Amino acid sequence: MNTSQRAQSFNAAAAQYAASRPSYPSPLLDCIEEITCRPLAGARVADVGAGTGIATALLRGRGAQVLAVEPGEAMAAECHAALPDVPVVRGDGNALPLADGSHDLITYAQSWQWTDPGRSVPEALRVLGPQGSLAIWWNTTSFDVPWLRSQHQRIARYCGVKPASVVRPDDAEAVRLAGLTGLRVTRRQVRWSREVSFDGHLANIGSRSAFLVLDEARRRAFLTEERRRLHEAFPDGTVEEAYVVDLLMATRP
Repeated sequence: MNTSQRAQSFNAAAAQYAASRPSYPSPLLDCIEEITCRPLAGARVADVGAGTGIATALLRGRGAQVLAVEPGEAMAAECHAALPDVPVVRGDGNALPLADGSHDLITYAQSWQWTDPGRSVPEALRVLGPQGSLAIWWNTTSFDVPWLRSQHQRIARYCGVKPASVVRPDDAEAVRLAGLTGLRVTRRQVRWSREVSFDGHLANIGSRSAFLVLDEARRRAFLTEERRRLHEAFPDGTVEEAYVVDLLMATRP
């Protein structure tokens, strides 16, 4: 299964994605404002790979003039339904449908990995104004929480994908892995968590691309067994999902 197919797999579960995926903590947006030395209010922001609009809504809530860019038809429809006053255009980070120098900030929430940095970095620089910034971030699992680390490893084995390293890359390696070498990059990490029901947690897992490309019977079998494990470990019916948001902010050198 290639990267493009996995990226497009979200369209089959757009409503599930919108309902179950975690948002992002307010301190993340504080970090963006601190690094750029300007408020988000009034900033011209393009949220690329916007999906169902999770990050788009937060940026708009800070007063930014947000435009959502999303390649998937179903995901774009969910974004428009949730945020009818936000323009949604079809496109992706490798060929942005935006004018030169038209934005102050370009954001990629959980979506940079679906781009080719050899194309998406020049595109971002083309669209950004002279003092503009590129912000990319991910909700990453807190692997210092034992049950989350074990679950991640089970998921990787079941889906036939390489598990993420439990050791976070240092700053230089994070920049290299993101394809941002040659830019001026600032990194921040923000820890946060949320409590959710088993249903919400399992729906979140099931909305990941590694699961979405499996057939329905295989998805159901894993999630049924995982529910049994959760009941044994957390008899009250809720879990705390712990995350570290990893933020990279890049500007021209």
